[in-house]
Amino acid sequence: MAAAYLDKLNEQQRSAVEFGIADGAAGPACGPLLIIAGAGSGKTNTLAHRVAHLIVNGADPRRILLMTFSRRAASEMANRVERICKRVLGDNSAVLTDALAWAGTFHGIGARLLRIYSEQIGLTADFTIHDREDSADLMNLARHELGLSKTESRFPTKATCLSIYSRAVNSETPLSEVLRNHYPWVAGWEEQLRRLFAAYVEAKQAQNVLDYDDLLLYWAQMVSDPDLADDIGGRFDHVLVDEYQDTNRLQASVLMALKPGGRGLTVVGDDAQSIYSFRAASVRNILDFPAHFSPVADVITLDRNYRSTQPILAAANGVIDMARERYTKNLWTDRQSAERPKLVTVRDEAGQAGYIVEQVLANREVGIALKQQAVLFRTSSHSGPLEVELTRRNIPFVKFGGLKFLDSAHVKDMLAVLRFAQNPRDRVAGFRLMQMLPGIGPQTAGRILDAIAADPEPLAALAEIPAPPRSGDDWPRFVAVLEGLRTGGDGWPAEIARARLWYEPHLDRIHEDAETRKADLLQLEQIAAGYPSRERFLTELTLDPPQATSDQAGVPLLDEDYLILSTIHSAKGQEWRAVFMLNVVDGCMPSDLGTGSSAEIEEERRLLYVGMTRARDSLALITPQRFFTHGQNPQGDRHVYAARSRFIPATLLQFFEAANWPVVSAVAGERSARQIRVDVAARMRTMWT
Repeated sequence: MAAAYLDKLNEQQRSAVEFGIADGAAGPACGPLLIIAGAGSGKTNTLAHRVAHLIVNGADPRRILLMTFSRRAASEMANRVERICKRVLGDNSAVLTDALAWAGTFHGIGARLLRIYSEQIGLTADFTIHDREDSADLMNLARHELGLSKTESRFPTKATCLSIYSRAVNSETPLSEVLRNHYPWVAGWEEQLRRLFAAYVEAKQAQNVLDYDDLLLYWAQMVSDPDLADDIGGRFDHVLVDEYQDTNRLQASVLMALKPGGRGLTVVGDDAQSIYSFRAASVRNILDFPAHFSPVADVITLDRNYRSTQPILAAANGVIDMARERYTKNLWTDRQSAERPKLVTVRDEAGQAGYIVEQVLANREVGIALKQQAVLFRTSSHSGPLEVELTRRNIPFVKFGGLKFLDSAHVKDMLAVLRFAQNPRDRVAGFRLMQMLPGIGPQTAGRILDAIAADPEPLAALAEIPAPPRSGDDWPRFVAVLEGLRTGGDGWPAEIARARLWYEPHLDRIHEDAETRKADLLQLEQIAAGYPSRERFLTELTLDPPQATSDQAGVPLLDEDYLILSTIHSAKGQEWRAVFMLNVVDGCMPSDLGTGSSAEIEEERRLLYVGMTRARDSLALITPQRFFTHGQNPQGDRHVYAARSRFIPATLLQFFEAANWPVVSAVAGERSARQIRVDVAARMRTMWT
């Protein structure tokens, strides 16, 4: 079949798309393949064309597994694949009916497989999935029950405990090593943490709930059984993984068990953009990928950049060239420019804020909208002085990330109704739900949940419990809505409307800004209509929540244009015409907390590289000469002087245009010097006459 639809790809992209696929024959014999996709090199377009090329050449789309790192990315990829295929095969092609039914995130795919194989692995198919906050709450319940919240010295918070647990699970690392390397201040509690984690796991199993990490852990355990691994791996002829540099050891072990010989396996990523070790991601997964197979996997590099100008790429290449271990590539582009990236020296953080405001407004005057400009920083707190100056100058801005949709109390309340109806043994959901009712506090809610926990029909047992004092008519209405949702008589998505109508009177009583919150609940109802069932809705919304739609998300409602402020981690995958990077000095980049090992320093270098490669036309790295510190020194508040980041040594200065701010013109400087000489001469004459 003619492949004219591939003509717009460059040579490397086309090689990656066509690898192992003969015309009319796209069997699982191809691979393993690693595509090293540099920043701005058209990675998404290449991966979409590879999937489409497989389908056009006979691959069954229902037997293609495509895993991305967000549900939105998976949806966009599936839509792009469908458009390509329709151009080639026509609108009536039956092959597109179920195109990419298995496109999703690692966690989303894991949840689907766990439902399918639940009986074989000791789960019941109606399990519910806790988000991070619910998991932390359950961890806290176990913490209280073990008496760890009343220790003489301060025991780690529920969030810290969950973070430790999650890192140990995802990195497949012993607890003692996790504490030593990442939480040394908690090392003295190792034995108590072991007991806490055992109790937490026991509570999850008793309540038929899984947390976010369980979706990978159970999946990995499932494929450790050779028969189950063969059965699951046999479902898919082709497995493609995006952003492979961001996977953790648990995800890599799942992948290798699915396709141990690498047949039909393609992974795409960029080792130079591996910046999520705090989530237990391991750059070793992509660096070591080829050697997992015999013969070793093929590697194709995409190094043509379609985003940035050549001077920006030259500077970014110079930074990453100094990495200790990497896949060799030098990004290049046809986009030439006479403007080199700026390396701007300012006096302090106030000067940094002043410089950015001046430049942002100047850019706006020449047609670069605020939304096309971004200020990036290593740590969220770095932008504080700038935020103050932007507010003073009435310049609207959005700082990423904002409040997530699911983090707002009213949305969590609504989801608790649906979760408890789905799984009445979900203690966290039930605990939250009952305390919404008048007259029911934590102790009463706990006693009720204890009473129904042992009953094979918890909701039936709930209906038999006498109404708690002072709950009035709210108790029978509460029981009735749960029973109605449990039976599913209304059908989906009418069930969520029923839950909302029950909840709204409580919303009016609990929150002063109820009307604003009701708008979010209606938005939640609209989102729900896009899912085939309550189970799918709860699962996928928990795994990949949308952003809030109300003003709580931090997006200005009164301005159509606003400046972007973002951590580098949140900026990955984005691009802007003009980018400013704050505090490119040692102590901030690299962070003082990120220099404990060579691996940490290398990740800090990659962070700078990722930030630089977000810029399309203009890039400025800003280096304050000093910072004012509060309460960090025995001598009291004082200025601390900073040095330019070690990642930009003198050998790289050739790639930058050095600048100082504020700028003193040459004429003004000469006049000032001449006046000083006149004044000194006059003073001297006065002294000696």
